[in-house]
Amino acid sequence: MNRAIRKHGPIRALGAMSGTSLDGVDAAVVETDGHQIFGFGPSGYRAYSKTERADLHAALGHWHGPMVDKAAELVTIAHAEALSEFDEVDLIGFHGQTLAHEPRGRGTLQVGDGKGLAQALGVPVVWDFRSDDIAMGGEGAPLAPFFHFACAKWIGATQPLCFLNLGGVGNLTYVDPSFDAPERPGALLAFDTGPANAPVDDLMQARFGLQMDRDGAMAKGGTVETGALELFLAEAYFNRMPPKSLDRNDFVEMIKLVKELDDADAVATLTAMCAAGVAQGMEHCPKPPARVLVTGGGRHNPVLMEMLRVSLDCPVEPVEAVGLDGDMLEAQAFAYLAVRVARGLPTSCPGTTGVKALVGGGVVSMVPGRNQTIAKA
Repeated sequence: MNRAIRKHGPIRALGAMSGTSLDGVDAAVVETDGHQIFGFGPSGYRAYSKTERADLHAALGHWHGPMVDKAAELVTIAHAEALSEFDEVDLIGFHGQTLAHEPRGRGTLQVGDGKGLAQALGVPVVWDFRSDDIAMGGEGAPLAPFFHFACAKWIGATQPLCFLNLGGVGNLTYVDPSFDAPERPGALLAFDTGPANAPVDDLMQARFGLQMDRDGAMAKGGTVETGALELFLAEAYFNRMPPKSLDRNDFVEMIKLVKELDDADAVATLTAMCAAGVAQGMEHCPKPPARVLVTGGGRHNPVLMEMLRVSLDCPVEPVEAVGLDGDMLEAQAFAYLAVRVARGLPTSCPGTTGVKALVGGGVVSMVPGRNQTIAKA
């Protein structure tokens, strides 16, 4: 897997993402110079076992202690297993697993040992992407927008469009591809729209011992409880102007809103809450987007996708419609961001996280005993 880092032009970066859905590790290769995407390489997935998911879930919301230590070790081992399957890569972008996120409080916590991964894999690792952004007054999330801008250029977009990621939490990136760089004022606006799959996944786990509402089968047979939906939309978060971000557990009260409903109605209502949060968020877009491209697990839910199509005033399509991989887009994003960090380029800006100035956040762990440099693009 070990090879020398190219000092100029595009390099082959491997990104890894373990999201708030707690399903497993996504890994994907991107060839980029930190500005332009030159191509996409292979990808892979390492699922968490039922026991591993339970351990990670138990650590959510905690900042330290034995559960956090156990989760950190688990995440590092799982990533080492997933990333060791790839050859011929120059750099790794390792996001780690978010356990807690309080940008206006205690900060943000992504567990996993990037330095240990560099030692184990023999490849430089970029990690701890969010801390510098928060230290500069930003939300620390979302971080994929700079990659979304590069994707918009890669697909040849000429009109403003949105990328909508529906993982455990939903986040929206408005991209104006008429700009020449993502950090230009007006090129990007990004924020979390609200909870997405996490409440449905948690309810399905609690009531049935299942990971998700596969294909929206449960939601399809239910009726949305409009009273609960109205209470959800009355949450103060929706009145805040972006940029803004959420922790996976910020809307745990949602489960209480539907606890008296039967199974199908409860899942249908939680699904509608996700779509309603997106619809509210679309009102912040500077211009009406030409289309919304959906990534993340939510795009596999036909009930949720139909709710979005009904509530939004533009075409809503999975990112596969433009030749992208919605299962791997976030892993690809951290491959791309790793190159930007290593070459001294910004990874967030006031329009994406609310940070006060351009920030290229991240720690670069080199391979011990090797003399390596990563030249600026």
